[in-house]
Amino acid sequence: MDTIVKAGVKQCPFIIKNSNKLVQSKQVFTDNYVKCPVFKQVTRNFTTSCPRSQAAYSLKTEEKAKIQTHEKPQESQVFEYTNFMEDELVRKRADNSYRYFNNINRIAKDFPMAHQDNSNEKVTVWCSNDYLSLSKHPNVIKRAHEVIDMYGVGAGGTRNIAGHNQHCMYLENEIAKLHKQEGALVFSSCFVANDTVLATLGKKFPNMVYISDELNHASMITGIKNSRCVKKIFKHNDMEDLENILKTLPKNQPKMIIFESVYSMCGSVSPIREIVTLAKKYGALTFLDEVHAMGLYGPHGAGVAEHLDFEHHLKMGLKRDPEYKTVMEEIDLITGTLGKSFGAVGGYAAGSKIMIDYIRSFAPGFIFTTTLPPSVMAAAEEAINLTKKNISLRIQQQKVTNYLKLKLAKERDIPMLKNASHILPVFIGDALLAKKASDMLLKKHKIYCQAINYPTVAKGTERLRVTPTPGHTFEHCDVLVEAIDDVFTHLNIPRLADYKGVADLALFESGHGDRLWTEEMLKLTNNDLQDNVFVDQREFLDSSKGY
Repeated sequence: MDTIVKAGVKQCPFIIKNSNKLVQSKQVFTDNYVKCPVFKQVTRNFTTSCPRSQAAYSLKTEEKAKIQTHEKPQESQVFEYTNFMEDELVRKRADNSYRYFNNINRIAKDFPMAHQDNSNEKVTVWCSNDYLSLSKHPNVIKRAHEVIDMYGVGAGGTRNIAGHNQHCMYLENEIAKLHKQEGALVFSSCFVANDTVLATLGKKFPNMVYISDELNHASMITGIKNSRCVKKIFKHNDMEDLENILKTLPKNQPKMIIFESVYSMCGSVSPIREIVTLAKKYGALTFLDEVHAMGLYGPHGAGVAEHLDFEHHLKMGLKRDPEYKTVMEEIDLITGTLGKSFGAVGGYAAGSKIMIDYIRSFAPGFIFTTTLPPSVMAAAEEAINLTKKNISLRIQQQKVTNYLKLKLAKERDIPMLKNASHILPVFIGDALLAKKASDMLLKKHKIYCQAINYPTVAKGTERLRVTPTPGHTFEHCDVLVEAIDDVFTHLNIPRLADYKGVADLALFESGHGDRLWTEEMLKLTNNDLQDNVFVDQREFLDSSKGY
């Protein structure tokens, strides 16, 4: 008990105030620990670091009996593979981090509805990454049908053998123009893009150092590990910590700052301009993952980097200004996905022509992977064209988001992690409760919103992740608010007021963070976009030149 309290004193204001009482009274500890997510996390950290406490904390009595202690087998024995896996899965179920999959079949002609086993029983989807609902857009579907009828299902091989075709070239050209970069390269997914690019560059550049935000996605973490180069981790969005790391590195040593624009589980937005400034000051490359911002920010949907020079990009359209280089154009590598706002599948990297050619020439994850199907690439190209021409989609998505934030936080006292983005992390703080909340929403209210548990988020920070789309009406929002309110009441989940003065959580007070979309931006229409955005400027790139 004393050890846990001492650990908690440094982190939790509530414990600081009541530490003596907590030590003296086990009941006071028990009654108040459950109300404080910070104290709860301290306890979990303590128990998971102690073998005896870990077993007592994580496992129910009947579950402990199922687990065998595996000693290293003698040389004459065969390793018990099945038993080992079974025991690992028992532990995973016991700490409520086991992943359950719901059968959710989204209906193209009836968005945001889906069905489960029974196609006649519909549910409303509230956690899709199909942020603009373009996977169901008739133009996107039509384009996919046209290409699959003409060219078949598969690509036929890798790019250098049988899979290079006009659809690759058209799509990569469209991506490069959107980000105002010289070139782009399409991968089978953005996980593969991030992993492959980082692993390749880290191995090829001599003595490369990767400087990575602590909340970066698993794809970037994997790429850094696979690069086997030196890594430095800076505190999330902490520019002082980032600069302190950069100061320790020789200016002539290759280095790259790796970060995201919008962090998918908390919704926080990175200070891109400040990071680019530091990179130039200390001679570092920049690697920006725009996966969860594509389609949603900027006048043409190129992401947060475009949004930072909103007025300039709105004025120029898709043209580059020879007199002014925007922050988006200053970034060395931008990665994104075709599987979220663009409604298809695949990933990409965009950058200078020489950077893209270098990756194309040396990256195993690109060279030895079968090309995406032509129909998928054609559909993605169509979705990008629709996105850049329809600022109204982004604006409507923001309006739905703002409406929902206000309803949940201000009117119903629902705790959400504060951010400036479109992601609404409804804070639960307990894995079992998060699973129960998700199940109750689905079974009782016919609303699908998946619980987010460890290892996607840290233990003690479990949540529901709500993602509005332009296809969700205000009526859909009202139904969701009533349902979440009912779940919080029924399961006795702490409200926003319960966290005040207890834990240092960045929770919404009024439903708004520092919004990226200003009120003036939200008044824009498609008519405010430049004419060059609406012109089909498809350029066929000559692959004989090595691109």
